[in-house]
Amino acid sequence: MARYVVCKIEDFPASGRMLVEVNRRPVVIFRLGEEWFGLLNTCPHQGGSLFNGYQAGLAESDRPADYRYSRQGEIIRCPWHGWEFDIRTGRSRCRPDAVKVAQFALAVAGGKEIESLDDVKGVETFDVKPEGEYLLLSL
Repeated sequence: MARYVVCKIEDFPASGRMLVEVNRRPVVIFRLGEEWFGLLNTCPHQGGSLFNGYQAGLAESDRPADYRYSRQGEIIRCPWHGWEFDIRTGRSRCRPDAVKVAQFALAVAGGKEIESLDDVKGVETFDVKPEGEYLLLSL
């Protein structure tokens, strides 16, 4: 499994998401607090860009007129037809056992750690320096 340097952690957008191309695959990366999640940037319904989708939470209810909002920012909605996916698992909100977006593993590694690895490639053209932390995507 190849690993790709996506970006320096300090350069990750404040929006909490970033679109990259890794080995000709469009991947949208989400940051939820201190956790990182990578999903294929293609809705399995008809190919809409999840990067351009609306990031929301869940409105849940046990009975009428009594609801709570949870999991803020953990659901991505395709901008084309509104299909919703759990950012943490890639699973569809309406058919979680049948419909899923491909996921990619992400890890944070220090510059010294990356310099010692022989299977790391760069997504963008920049030098990996020993100082700082970098985001690695496994493919």
